[in-house]
Amino acid sequence: MNQKKIYFWAPFLSNIATTKAVINSSFAIKKYLNEFQPYIIDSIGEFESKKKEINEKNINIIKLRQLNFFSILPSNGKIKSRFSFIIIFMLNFFPLKKLLKKDKPEFLIIHLITILPLILFYLFNFKTKCILRISGYPQMGLIRILLWRILLKNVHIVTCPTKSNFNYLKNLNVCDHKKLRVLYDPIIIVRELNLKVREKIKIDYENFSISIGRLTNQKNFKFLIENFTKNINTKLVILGNGEDLIMLENKIKSYNLSDNIIMKSFQSNIFPYLKKSECLLVSSLWEDPGFVIIEAAFCRTFIISSAFKICSKELILDQKAGLVYELNSKKDFIEKFEKFKSMSEEERNVYRKNALIMSRNFTIFRHAKQLHKILI
Repeated sequence: MNQKKIYFWAPFLSNIATTKAVINSSFAIKKYLNEFQPYIIDSIGEFESKKKEINEKNINIIKLRQLNFFSILPSNGKIKSRFSFIIIFMLNFFPLKKLLKKDKPEFLIIHLITILPLILFYLFNFKTKCILRISGYPQMGLIRILLWRILLKNVHIVTCPTKSNFNYLKNLNVCDHKKLRVLYDPIIIVRELNLKVREKIKIDYENFSISIGRLTNQKNFKFLIENFTKNINTKLVILGNGEDLIMLENKIKSYNLSDNIIMKSFQSNIFPYLKKSECLLVSSLWEDPGFVIIEAAFCRTFIISSAFKICSKELILDQKAGLVYELNSKKDFIEKFEKFKSMSEEERNVYRKNALIMSRNFTIFRHAKQLHKILI
């Protein structure tokens, strides 16, 4: 069979959930869509850090450059990361154009630093169809809305990770509504996650809640630290790395909570922690969709989340799959946590079962079925 090529474009500077979605999407195509052959474009050497996983999944990589710039480009801080984005743009403008002209893949699916391929498709004619895959909740100011209305004219399809995201972009009128599709992220590989859950990892804590993510303003961990008082009879373990580490550690010390809140660096396997914890606490200001919520749901971990834009409706199923507290409300957070603590195991299991059902929308099999409809 003459397989059609699908190229993925997703340059990244730090360990974010979107890179996992790119790798899993490629794997889903290889596993379930035999008429297509996926390739991930490595723009600056960023996918070297994912080499083991990529090799295990037998995914093809296309290196745009032989030199590895990934290790020397700054990633922390808004100004430094913007500088790195400009460097990536300049380094890859002509190599990416040349690759598309030469190889003529059927599709180019773009996730991160999308401005480069969007401009290329606006300026030049390619035989390739461009699919813009929205990653996370897009912060849409007036300039970005106007820019997208221009650049998306030559984009084939725009996929949204949730129905809320779909409706949001539709209301902004950034492109022809016929181009918009909902495509759930491929977060769950059932066999792989079952193995990770069973992996033997020493965890020195009992009776703890867990919170997971990059230590950034978006994740809003400072809210948890400020409100996770000694009156709550449990420990909180926070897993993650990021630019807010020192600030959060100082805040824990200033509240004299070092015995109650434990900061632990990024873990390659979070699932034994999720499985052993009493519940997952999410304090995010925004997510779309919220990988750790879906992973916790699959692990049957009880979920207590802030009411970020899509949480209560699509992920927590109107509080049938977990509890949702008003964003940045200490009173509501404490009330929901105390409600959870007072529940019987039978009551908690009803929420866990509903959450597990929700998480199945995000398996690589469901993703492949949705993506196939878009590709054909």
